[in-house]
Amino acid sequence: MLIAEAAPVIDTGTTAWMLTATALVLLMTPGLGMFYGGLVRTKNVLGTMMHSFTAMAIVGVLWVVCGYSMAFGTTHGWCGWNWDFFMLSGIDTSVMKDYRIPEYVFAMFQGKFAIITPALIAGAFAERVRFRGYCVFIALWTLVIYNPLAHWVWGGGFLTGKAIDFAGGTVIHISAGVSALVCALYLGARRGYPRTAMKPNNLTMTLVGAGLLWVGWFGFNAGSAVSAGMKTAQALTVTQIAAAMGALTWIIIEGIHHRKATSLGLASGILAGLVAITPAAGDVLPYGALVLGAAAALACYGAVLLKAKLGYDDSLDVFGVHGIAGIVGAVGLAFLLRPDAARPPFLTQLWYQVEGTGLSLGYAAIGTLILVVLVDRTLGLRMTKEAELAGMDHSLHGETGYGLINPN
Repeated sequence: MLIAEAAPVIDTGTTAWMLTATALVLLMTPGLGMFYGGLVRTKNVLGTMMHSFTAMAIVGVLWVVCGYSMAFGTTHGWCGWNWDFFMLSGIDTSVMKDYRIPEYVFAMFQGKFAIITPALIAGAFAERVRFRGYCVFIALWTLVIYNPLAHWVWGGGFLTGKAIDFAGGTVIHISAGVSALVCALYLGARRGYPRTAMKPNNLTMTLVGAGLLWVGWFGFNAGSAVSAGMKTAQALTVTQIAAAMGALTWIIIEGIHHRKATSLGLASGILAGLVAITPAAGDVLPYGALVLGAAAALACYGAVLLKAKLGYDDSLDVFGVHGIAGIVGAVGLAFLLRPDAARPPFLTQLWYQVEGTGLSLGYAAIGTLILVVLVDRTLGLRMTKEAELAGMDHSLHGETGYGLINPN
């Protein structure tokens, strides 16, 4: 007589942690909005923050309708789409056997990753895009770029179990970084750049945003263990170490180069370290986190300087920080992995990392170029000269960020 397999019992401790991690990752998107919002001119602060908050709405809905199914459905190939998970159907009482948490919790946790990724891109074309075009672009980008990449790396696709990407170095930061670069190059520079000074309106807000991102990143990385055990502790520890090392390295470089350290440099170093440790958080020791944090800060600092020499206008250095640090972390982790007899040989793992990085770069770049051209030619993505000079807040939203303060 066949005995039916008992349904897995929910691990309430792990479930409680994953609920907390989900909230922490969602907190990162408002943190990103503050980070970006403080870096633009006064007349664009609300419009820039709207880019992050709107992603919470658009991608939040798309993830429920079809995103989770595309990324984590059981069908293999370009994406995991099947009708079983359409509108999150079929998981109302589902408990994940491997993790012993309700599948709803896992779906919502992963959904927060999907939300912040296209929001990252917005920093590259800040201060010059139409709101309607932006909304359509991030919706299409999520469906065509993010969901398939998530499936390839995490959802049972052809990179799953090969390329190590613990929490999103390739799926999130490399794809968003290179997509940001493509958008910046296609749309062109802000009017007046680089002749006109375009100073941040509120670096205090940017620092607060960086702090919220740092806090939220503990959910981002430690939550990706989908457990409440040793792997969680390891991921949280190296996340803290890499962020601190990235920040310290950046301000040391600035001190040597400019004889002074800046708040923006400190915030940039924090992000560089956090991005670099993201793909490696579950697989490197503390010394590896120190190495990745320092290497990412150095590489990103150089990338920001190179941008000024090349003259392209990635407004808020999305590629220079997220793209470059993502590459440093995704490839560099192969040299720093903690000992594990189950791993493939070094050269094999290094090839997997290079393969994953290259596929993410190439797929995101080509796909983004097609999407940005499509949206620009149909709805229009670049603001008119008059609207751009007046500012996004007034032209697109009919508001001002700071009351009676002159928005220019």
